[in-house]
Amino acid sequence: MKQNNNLPLFIGISIALGIIIGSFFNVKNTGTFYPVSSNTSNGKLNTVLKFIESEYVDDVNVEKITDEVISDILDKLDPHSTYVPKEIQAYTQETMNGNFVGIGVQFVVKKDTVVVVKVIPDGPSLKAGLRAGDRLIMADKDTLYGKNITSEDVVSKLKGEENSQVLVKVFRPGNDKTIDFNITRGKVAIKSVPVAYKITDSLGYIKLVRFAMTSYDEFKTALNKLQEQGIKDLVLDLRGNPGGYMHIADQISDEFLADGKLIVYTKNKKGRQKNTVATSKGSFEKGHIYVLVDENSASASEIVSGALQDNDRGTIIGRRTFGKGLVQQELDFNDGSAMRLTIARYYTPTGRSIQKPYGDEDGYENEVLSRYKNGELFNKDSIKVIDSLKYTTPKGKLVYGGGGITPDVFIPLDTLNSVNFAELNMINNFVYSYIDNHRDELKVYNNSNFIKDFKITAEIKNEFDKYIVPYKFNNQELVDDLLKENFANSLMSDEVYYQLIQKRDPYILKVIALEQNQ
Repeated sequence: MKQNNNLPLFIGISIALGIIIGSFFNVKNTGTFYPVSSNTSNGKLNTVLKFIESEYVDDVNVEKITDEVISDILDKLDPHSTYVPKEIQAYTQETMNGNFVGIGVQFVVKKDTVVVVKVIPDGPSLKAGLRAGDRLIMADKDTLYGKNITSEDVVSKLKGEENSQVLVKVFRPGNDKTIDFNITRGKVAIKSVPVAYKITDSLGYIKLVRFAMTSYDEFKTALNKLQEQGIKDLVLDLRGNPGGYMHIADQISDEFLADGKLIVYTKNKKGRQKNTVATSKGSFEKGHIYVLVDENSASASEIVSGALQDNDRGTIIGRRTFGKGLVQQELDFNDGSAMRLTIARYYTPTGRSIQKPYGDEDGYENEVLSRYKNGELFNKDSIKVIDSLKYTTPKGKLVYGGGGITPDVFIPLDTLNSVNFAELNMINNFVYSYIDNHRDELKVYNNSNFIKDFKITAEIKNEFDKYIVPYKFNNQELVDDLLKENFANSLMSDEVYYQLIQKRDPYILKVIALEQNQ
């Protein structure tokens, strides 16, 4: 949620009033004159900041005040016009570029110790010889242990310039001495497509987690691989995908739509309309496509979903999407920070704006929680539609604007076959501890045999029961599934993990049922 901090505005108003009132109190003028430019809005703001920096009685951080003023101004426009501090912007840019420079490990901080959970394939650490289970002790002369160590501390020590070197001192259980690894930092991929595989002989599956600069290339590579394997239909999983670059959404939509079909159009404040249409390059224009969405599928995810739904091209499965129909342009500042300003609205091919209402910021940010409370996440009949925002697709299907993409096939939120965060944390921590103590025994499992051969044995169950005492789970079958899934997530490839969780995924089970009925 954006922080609605009116303090900077209050400071500005107070200063302006103070100057005016001061003239009546005959406070002696210092002789310094601060002219207001002909552009009074910009001039006033600059004048206030310069006046504070020059004359305020105490030392102040003008840079911080400036950041807060900019943030406060943007907060008053719409929920998606925002100021991004340089620390957050740096992380966001890495994510949206699709890579970062580091050593390529996934780790956890446990009991004041940094433990490698996974070594990223083809990354610098794998090439250097690091293994899962290694304890990272030092990076150059910086210690990586102690009660105050945080994940952010570790990341800052391990990241650096590309091709720079870092000397990492490691303790490996079973060795008497520490081991030194001289690791050359390099680019580590942040995948947009973590998995792509066949669910059945004719049905492919692609998981897309964001629309970053590398996302289309990753998607296209995955689609080509599946087509070479003979798929006829495709599942595109956009659940939890918050969006990203609009042109990437256009490129992906183009793969499914025939030449000349409208993908999306935008309108700016002057009413200027820009249409984006499909080209002849689409490679999957015939097979059926199932798009999986939920309440956290937003922005670019909704462009793809809306383009396919409005062109009668696919089946949208899940729950009503987030409802973001605003387009932002980013302005980068010299200090590494940035602002994102809404410059247009976008519309689906039938003319729908799927932007949900805003104005009450707290209500906007908590709108998804409201869906939970009013039952919408459990029952399609609880989805509120506005008849005046009703549209018709070329084949006569009714679709609605005003707040997200309503699915063609509804999947309720499953609360019976799930656990809360605290329970899941117990399971995660146990699995981490068990793997750490039985790493050699678990080496018999690999990506090929894990799903079939790995079992949650009586011995694992007994250790787990002791670990969580005095807590008890009611659904033992669910716990067994979650334990195995967590073992897969820590030990195996992403593909093995996804194949396991999809055995009880109501979305995938519904897709398979629809495929069988075609």
